[in-house]
Amino acid sequence: MPKSTAVLFALCCTLLLPFTVQAEPDLIILVRHAEKSADNLADPSLSALGQARAQALAIALQHSAVSNIFTTQFKRTRETALPLAQARGITPQVLGAKRGAEHINEVVAAVRASTGVVLVVGHSNTVPAIASALGAPAMKDFCESSFSHLLLLRPTAQGVYMVQSRYGVAEASSTDANCQ
Repeated sequence: MPKSTAVLFALCCTLLLPFTVQAEPDLIILVRHAEKSADNLADPSLSALGQARAQALAIALQHSAVSNIFTTQFKRTRETALPLAQARGITPQVLGAKRGAEHINEVVAAVRASTGVVLVVGHSNTVPAIASALGAPAMKDFCESSFSHLLLLRPTAQGVYMVQSRYGVAEASSTDANCQ
């Protein structure tokens, strides 16, 4: 076989090898933790209303095929994810909440390294920032009294598509124009 034919053959065989595909989730679901109690100001548990909302989240996502769950170290995020995690047999991955971009970057890296359907349970100021860092449009932080937001992000080759919805019992609307 002439050398040029052998090089061409080797090049063609190389092109037939599977490409390395970077892991990326099919769907990313972002929620804020449910309502917290006043039992411990440093690390409160969920209130009875928050526990009901956590159950509502599990029901809302029961057919979503969630395969990865990320929370922070705080009880309120872990307890919000717990009913769904138990139903799906998943151990949530805890990513320590830190101030500023460091936490956002850590969550985004963990989400992007995941496959399947990913649930992230965060906080009023982190969920919108995480969504934006994943390619969604910029949005205001959630109001302190707002717990029902549910963001669905679908990464595609053309960008990230976002659907903003609500789950559980509706809460009173805030009059604060600086949050949603």
